Amino acid sequence: MSVRVEGQTIHVEGTASVGDAEPILAALLEQPARTVDLGQATRLHSAVVQLLLALRPVTIGQPADRFYESHIVTLLDAGKGST
Repeated sequence: MSVRVEGQTIHVEGTASVGDAEPILAALLEQPARTVDLGQATRLHSAVVQLLLALRPVTIGQPADRFYESHIVTLLDAGKGST
């Protein structure tokens, strides 16, 4: 597993596979205010990306892969601060 929960932060590290979507979902359902740290992520399975796009948790860190940094993080940040 590449998901580790520490307090209010969900750390996604290395390659996040389809099996990592469930622990991320469980952690966010348990405490919706948790932050997701993508700073150590190298790859994100589409199920993880879809989950993040659906729930829109606050994310920190930039994934190592430029595609995720340029496109996915931009989508996750879209609309933040709007009412």
